[in-house]
Amino acid sequence: MNDVALTPVMRQYREAKEQHPDGILLFRLGDFYEIFFEDAEVAAPVMGVTLTSRPLGKSGRAPMCGVPHHAWQAYVGKLLRAGHKVVICDQVEGPPRVHGAGTPVGKVVRRDVTRVLTPGTVVEDAYLDPSHANYLVAAWTRGAEAGLAACEVSTGELLLCQLPRERLDAELLRLAPSELLTPPKVEEYRFDPARGQQRLRDLLGIAFPASVGAADAPLAVGAAGVVLDYLKQNQTRIVPGSFTVRTYSPESTMPLDAATVRNLELPALVELIDGTVTPIGARRLRAWIGSPMREAESIELRLGAVAELAQSAGLREGLVRALKPVGDLERLASRSAQGHATARELVALRRSLEGIPALQEALTTCQALATRELGGQISAAPELVEKLSRALVDDPPAVAREGGAIRAGFDAELDGIAGASRSAREWIGSLEASERRRSGIRSLKVGFNKVFGYYIEISNANNVPVPDDYVRKQTLTGAERYLTPELKEKEAVVLTAQERIAARELEILRDLAEAVAESAAIVRSSAQAVGMVDALLSLAVTAADLGWHRPEVNAGLRLSIKGGRHPLVEHSLPAGVFVANDLELDPEQDQIVILTGPNMAGKSTYLRQAAVIVLLAQCGSFVPAESAVVGLADRIFTRVGAHDDITSGMSTFMVEMTETANILNHATRSSLVILDEVGRGTSTYDGVSIAQAVVEHLHDSPKLGCRTLFATHYHELTALAERLTRVVNQRVEVLEDGETVRFLHRVVPGGADRSYGIHVAALAGLPSGVIARARQVLAELERQRPLEPPELQLGLPIELAPDPLRKELEDLEPDSLSPLEALQKLYQLRAKLSP
Repeated sequence: MNDVALTPVMRQYREAKEQHPDGILLFRLGDFYEIFFEDAEVAAPVMGVTLTSRPLGKSGRAPMCGVPHHAWQAYVGKLLRAGHKVVICDQVEGPPRVHGAGTPVGKVVRRDVTRVLTPGTVVEDAYLDPSHANYLVAAWTRGAEAGLAACEVSTGELLLCQLPRERLDAELLRLAPSELLTPPKVEEYRFDPARGQQRLRDLLGIAFPASVGAADAPLAVGAAGVVLDYLKQNQTRIVPGSFTVRTYSPESTMPLDAATVRNLELPALVELIDGTVTPIGARRLRAWIGSPMREAESIELRLGAVAELAQSAGLREGLVRALKPVGDLERLASRSAQGHATARELVALRRSLEGIPALQEALTTCQALATRELGGQISAAPELVEKLSRALVDDPPAVAREGGAIRAGFDAELDGIAGASRSAREWIGSLEASERRRSGIRSLKVGFNKVFGYYIEISNANNVPVPDDYVRKQTLTGAERYLTPELKEKEAVVLTAQERIAARELEILRDLAEAVAESAAIVRSSAQAVGMVDALLSLAVTAADLGWHRPEVNAGLRLSIKGGRHPLVEHSLPAGVFVANDLELDPEQDQIVILTGPNMAGKSTYLRQAAVIVLLAQCGSFVPAESAVVGLADRIFTRVGAHDDITSGMSTFMVEMTETANILNHATRSSLVILDEVGRGTSTYDGVSIAQAVVEHLHDSPKLGCRTLFATHYHELTALAERLTRVVNQRVEVLEDGETVRFLHRVVPGGADRSYGIHVAALAGLPSGVIARARQVLAELERQRPLEPPELQLGLPIELAPDPLRKELEDLEPDSLSPLEALQKLYQLRAKLSP
């Protein structure tokens, strides 16, 4: 932009843009927020508005677009969801007035940056999913270690974690940050732990990392410094108490990789079991499902709380009633403490806190240790409630500048302004009658317009002299308009009153926000406990409604499931249709189950339900089974389904092998491994060879020996049970009736010898001619000879009975035979070969 050609307003724009060159600047002009230059070219298609242009003197025209000021949040939401930083530059003084006090005519109103919004720092409900956390994360690695800091500005939480470098990706997947700050986007020197420690001390008043459990987490402290710098740069309020800072250990929970999250359909599972009443509870439940526990004692504490609630419909109903008024206390408190809450939101916060005593009362009837501990962490913050009640009317206006949010009698200064305005209006209202009496002019009128304000109007037909204190203000064709010094004074009171009331109310609202900030730690602690109670209640409701049972979780490695069901598949079927199955896995005996059976018989469902049951149990949930004994798993690994990764240039088979390699390289004896159709993405010989090698490695490797479910169509693999002592065969039972089959979905001992592929193809609707031809081809192949002779079965080392013909041939000495003897021997051998 050429400074010489810029108007005063565009100079203001340039100054604001220079402060925030990396953000899209929304610049308030009248009733619109305008966007210019490159920002407009980027923003217009994202917001779905027309890109136009504006004259820019001799410099030509500037690209621009705009949105109405009253609808700006909807458009900003689109920019944030697209990953953009948004800067709001507002008018910070009123428009010029022609009369009375105010900004002189011709003066450019002052503008300033009032908000900086980024995807990871927003606190308004308009930009947030109530059931999802919204993390800003800084993460970096040094050597074999990684450190991260995850800040949830909308709830006032700052989490620190130092972990092995190889676990960083899984932890970032779990946190699903809206913004991620990493080198080289952020210079690595900014991650210096000493710098981070200084930021914690200067901004949050945390003198020593040990006070928040971070004494042994220097990389996490360094990441925290980057987060705090970023928040400060983007106008987030940071003072001691702004955030609850906590360090957590990655060893206490089970990491879930992307394949496992996808294969177990965890988002759909959360949706199925989410019966939470509050958004806080929904976020907590989602976090629990994404981080199963690895300590049996913690799991049993949670299970005990769920069991008590599951067994008592009265307890559940009482808690539901008590939780409903609480709402999203967590985000309301954080938004208020940040100074971004409206008067209506402060009233909502008050009402949330007013609902706490009823919840405390409902919790007193609970006996489970976990629930009682949570009840002790909940406080209604009565002093804050009392102040908000005295200060705010029950139904404040939506817009602060309208005034009327503060109760009469709360603030003497505000009452004085309102009283003076009311008195002045009453005086003006009675002025016409009093001036008629005083002047004797019966046609005298008092009026008002927006240009000249209040006036006394006397028609030219009047022949009585006007009072000496009248000052001519305007001459009309048939009348004169006057004012008096006292009218001018009262006019100033009336015309500035609304502005002064709004300004004073904004000051009071800021004071109330400060009061919330002072109580933020107590309110946050209460809100977190409320969320946990709600999540426990949701697990109990699910258990009661769906007929789930309490698992036994212990530090062993045995997995025993009786009558297990897949919750998502069962939910999609009519009641009573799903076929439950048992499962036994034990590294000492039945370590690996090789599961065979046709397509559509339910092999993948059986595998997945085992993993889901283990995951739910370690989250402290009841499980869809008649009973379950779950030895703690440190990881759940899944290799299920076929998909490619075009963005990484990996074929379906390459993805399959990469996921299998990840399992073999990272699983331990305590892991649960689910493998479905390993090797199917390549040729039959290659595929079965890889599948066999994988099974052998899982069985024989000293660092593995983990519980494994291995589904396959390679029936040759069932022979492994004869020589690998901890491999057992199971199959999904099928009832065959002529050319049709019925899938019974029951898992029984033994291996399958057919895949029924043509039957499945017929069920899928392939043309009858294609099915008939396929049967002809299959019959011909089976008649001629199997493509893969049993004695060669794809590399399997199967012991064969000695072949007498081979033995006789091996014993022959061809050089010692005459031509005639050789010919006779050939006929003898041929005769033995013939049936």
